[in-house]
Amino acid sequence: MPTINTSFLKALFFKALGQGIALALGATLSVGAFAQDGALAREYPELARLNNAFDVTQAALYDAMAEINASPETMQARMETQMELDMMKNMDSMAHMGHGGGEMDMSMDGPYGELEIQSRVRLTGLLRRDHSDETAENAYSEAKSLPTHAWRVLAWGRKFERDLLNIYADSSTSFSEKRAAVADAIEAYQTGDARHAVSTVAKSVELYLDHDYATGAKSAFPRLSSLMWTNQWLQLAALEAMVVGQLDPQFAGKVPVTIERYWSKVGSDTGMTMFPVPVDMPSVPAIAPSLYSEAPQAAVIIDNLNMLDAAVADIIAYPNLENRDELLEAAADEFTKDDSNVSDEMTYLLSALRGGIFNQGGPAIGDLGRSERNRSREAMDMIHTMIMSGPQ
Repeated sequence: MPTINTSFLKALFFKALGQGIALALGATLSVGAFAQDGALAREYPELARLNNAFDVTQAALYDAMAEINASPETMQARMETQMELDMMKNMDSMAHMGHGGGEMDMSMDGPYGELEIQSRVRLTGLLRRDHSDETAENAYSEAKSLPTHAWRVLAWGRKFERDLLNIYADSSTSFSEKRAAVADAIEAYQTGDARHAVSTVAKSVELYLDHDYATGAKSAFPRLSSLMWTNQWLQLAALEAMVVGQLDPQFAGKVPVTIERYWSKVGSDTGMTMFPVPVDMPSVPAIAPSLYSEAPQAAVIIDNLNMLDAAVADIIAYPNLENRDELLEAAADEFTKDDSNVSDEMTYLLSALRGGIFNQGGPAIGDLGRSERNRSREAMDMIHTMIMSGPQ
């Protein structure tokens, strides 16, 4: 099983991304677990509200795609979309999209037209509303489109992500205490419901990029998949802002900046915006490199969960599948395995960074006005400096 070399990854990330943040932190102390429950709501109430809304919206997004796929009104569009997707599967140019490939221009004009637009409006409305903790925790279990094993894996993963947000939101604890709390959270995640915990080893990116139904969501539901990735972007960007702000005081207080950027990316209720939105799944190494450096195993769990989210969306979005529940259960099961379809650390990093920061929604802090891919080293050094030191 691949192991994570933290020292190597720190050196690689801070060189590759130009962070330039000195980690003048003392050695990790052995401390007991401590309670951070409520820290997110206490320190960042708007982010806590959105975090609940993300769960409710994601479950509703799955159901919206399933309902459109089941509607007699979309039969002709589904047949045409299926033909196009089946043809695309056999094209060499589709073998490495997203993290593995080149630039993409994701059109917002999907095959289902007004039906997708109406769904996008409803989902954006859910994001703007308040949802109780109980409603958020039950969202996946109540999704009609998710079979039991799939929703349990997703829901258990979201519990872990909420715990992680509470740990890093707590301004009263030191980084040594946070590291201990993260280690405890990972152990609780792995042992509390081992059957439904995704692997702590990076899973192969092909599990969501190159499976039989890959790009189903992006092709059939571009507005909805864009919203899904934008929500994922904020989850990572906010964590990065918390970590960086506590490492270096000059970057403190940037969580509200990430929330403002998020709403700019969301745009109108129909999804129209002048701001760059993710055209690929945001990954921790690209959007939250400081989080990866501090908690690489937790970061891998998050990326595995986000890849599973994308794979589930693709399967639900793919038209005319007769064994959809079976495929969803198999996908969820694969992500819980430690001994198959796993990546070593270098492959994982290259896969996460190859698509570029801009294509994954842009940096959490600083500015990046256009894609950094295929740029000269000199130009990228300038951009990296601006990302970390530009005024907000």
